[in-house]
This record gives sequence, C-alpha cells and structure tokens, in this order.
Amino acid sequence: MTPTPVLFSSDAFGQIRWPSHKDGDYARRFLLALQAGPTETFVPNIRTSLYALALGNAVMPVTVNDAEYGNSYVCSPYTHYVSYARQELYLLESAAARAALGGLLHGLGLLLKACRFNRAVHINNWLLSTNLYPELTGEEIDAAVRLLLERFPNHTVIFRSLCRTTNGALMDHLKRCGFRLVPSRQVYLLRQKGELVPNAKARWLLKRDAGLIDKHGYETVGPDRLTAADMPRLAELYRMLYLDKYSRFNPQFGAPFLELVHRENLLELYAIRHRESGRLDAVLGFYSRGDVMTTPVFGYDTSLPQQAGLYRMLSAALVGIAGERGLLLHESSGAAQFKRNRGAVAEIEYSAVYDRHLPPGRRAGWKLLEKLLNGVGVPLLEKYKL
Repeated sequence: MTPTPVLFSSDAFGQIRWPSHKDGDYARRFLLALQAGPTETFVPNIRTSLYALALGNAVMPVTVNDAEYGNSYVCSPYTHYVSYARQELYLLESAAARAALGGLLHGLGLLLKACRFNRAVHINNWLLSTNLYPELTGEEIDAAVRLLLERFPNHTVIFRSLCRTTNGALMDHLKRCGFRLVPSRQVYLLRQKGELVPNAKARWLLKRDAGLIDKHGYETVGPDRLTAADMPRLAELYRMLYLDKYSRFNPQFGAPFLELVHRENLLELYAIRHRESGRLDAVLGFYSRGDVMTTPVFGYDTSLPQQAGLYRMLSAALVGIAGERGLLLHESSGAAQFKRNRGAVAEIEYSAVYDRHLPPGRRAGWKLLEKLLNGVGVPLLEKYKL
C-alpha cells in the first residue's frame, strides 16, 4: 500500500520523519538550513514559498509561486521561457530570425502574464539549475500530484529538469497522466564508461585541458581545504561568469549561499588556486543523486586573459571527478561546441506541466508554448547546436 504523502510548510519542518538514507539526510540538511529565513536571504532573486513533501521513502522540496516575474528561472517559468530566452537571441546568426523571435517573445510574454503563467507549484525543486530526482513509483507520483492539486487548485503542477536519459520512466508516466512535456533547453551529458564514452580526440582534448592546471602554475583545492573566508571570492567568480557574462536571471548565489552549502555539505566545492599568489581563480560546486552528478556552481575570473585557459581547467577538473566516481555528468546547457568536442551528447530537457484542472484561459499559455517549442524551438536548438 502506498503511504499517504504529507505536505509540510516551512514552520513545520521539525515534525518531518526524515528517511535514514543518504538522500533523506541531504533533504534534512537542505530544508532545515533554508528554514532559517526567506529564500531571498540566501539567493536574492528567488522569492518563493518553500514546502517539504514527504512521499514514501523520500522527502522533496516543493516551491509555490503566484507571480514573481523577476524571479530566477528556477521558480519562474515566465523568466525561463520569455525573459531569459529574449536575452539569448544574440546566439542566432540570422538577424531576421532574431527580429522575428524577438517580436514573438514580446507577444508571448503579454499572453503568458494574462494567463497567470507563474502561478505554479514545482515538485522536487532544489532551487538549482538542474534538479536530480529520487526513485519514485507511479503510485507515489500519482498520490503526490493529487495532494498538490487539492492544496493548490489554482496552480499548475510542474516537474522541471526532465530528460530522456535520466528520467525516461518518469516522463512516460507523467505523459500518461495527462502532463504536457514542454521543451525547456538543450543539455549535455557526458558518460565515461559504456557505449557513449568520448572518442580518442575528445579524450586527448580532456587530457590536454587537465594538463593546463600544472602548466600554468595552478592546483585543485578540494572542500576540505576551503574555509568560510574563501566564500566571498568564490561568489565573485560565480558572479563574473554566470551573472555578469551570462544572465542575471541565473540564481544569484552569493557568499551567504556558498557558506551555507559548504557548511552543510549540500554542494561539494572545488577551486583552482594559483600556487604562487595563493589566489583562487575558478570554482565549481556539484552534487549527485544516484549515478548522476550536476554542477550548479561554476565560474572563473573573466578579467584574466582567455589564454590562461581557466574554463578548460575547470571543466577538466569536473570531468575528472565524475570519471573517478563513475558518474554520468549532467553538464547543463551552454558552451555547446566546447562540450560536444569533449564527448558530451546533446539531449532536449523538458518540464512536465499539469494544467487540465484549470479553465481554458489559464491553459492557453502552456498549450501555445508546447506547440511553439516542439514545432519551432527544438528544431532551432538542434540546428544551431545551442
């Protein structure tokens, strides 16, 4: 018999009976740490109501929003599909395509706001670029969705960060239950064993990248050698790449957040340190679940000459850690050609969205988006290898 799921508000996290396995302990540390204050205390552009869903032998964070159109995309579908997409139009080579899609996004944005697009409940939302999922039975998923529809009858229910390789069975089940599978981005997966191992050229590139660390007088520093005093510099490195160079719509992880994840071991932080000066010039932070790992914190000092190769060093360090642990590396999106050259395989990522309980006007935005992205968005992602 499937246990009855229970939804806890943040002020009741102390009442949860935490599972006694690795993922349960991770959920305990994550949720109790964020209970200390509103989410924007740790990540300024994430404003949301945080809940915990106890489901069988798993506990997962649930976020609930009503509008918050300036939020990071991890809690704001509008930001992901309109605001962030508008910023990335520069990646298209065709000026005509940029102009046409710019106009389309403007009109789409007006429609989505009219449809109250951000009135959404995200299941298993860890406030990171990529959510990794525990193993769930179909009965557990169904019970969780029923509970959330009962508690939040005017919200869409969303499972974010789904791709076929890592979540195929979950995607199939959700589709059978009436969820829309709405494309979100093209991501890159790297497996260093089995059929999809990098070819000889990719392995040579990875080995050459790793050699840059010693060649340029750097060393890799693990979590045990980093302290709270290092967190402001690591936050600066993340900001330089992910916020200043890419987009302010990425989660704005600052020193308070990095101090938290380091102290509670929510992310394993590694840095690239210059031996002579002692300066930290690059950072990565990852977590794993099952046989998959992903890296929501990644950055380097973009003011240093590109010839220094900090991005290549950092990527090689990450690939090395994944290889040593025998994990599938989910490399998220971006730097597409670089990742392809080093053996990563592209795959479309989806959000599974349930809106059948809502009136037609509320469903119109997701219905249109599903058709546009499957008919136009995915072909563009694949054509331009974004």
